[in-house]
Amino acid sequence: MNLTKFTICYLLYVAAIAGIAYLLSSLFPDVFVLAKKFWVVLSFLSGITFIAYVVAYLGIRRHPETGVMAIMASIALKMIFSMAFVLIYSLNNKENGLIFVLNFFSLYLLFSFFEIYCLLRNLRHQIKK
Repeated sequence: MNLTKFTICYLLYVAAIAGIAYLLSSLFPDVFVLAKKFWVVLSFLSGITFIAYVVAYLGIRRHPETGVMAIMASIALKMIFSMAFVLIYSLNNKENGLIFVLNFFSLYLLFSFFEIYCLLRNLRHQIKK
């Protein structure tokens, strides 16, 4: 999967997640399903996941034999930046922590699964060559 195809699929994936979040908040207006700054969290995670994918993609393309190390490095950087985001967000916002934790980690896992799936597709094509 080249970078252009990934970008198109990724934008559709982000739009689907944003659409589901919007529907949840409009279908259940009395229930706090989303954190107060959910859209900031979604934007951060979508941006950092895209950057992590590009770093891993370029690492795989430059040195295919060290592609796994590039993937691990991108995932580690994503995790470090995400932990920093959670710390800064938690210090600045005093709200119900359970809703934020559920929102953040569900988005983190959804984006991580998509990123890893696309990277494994790239590795599968590298092995077939």
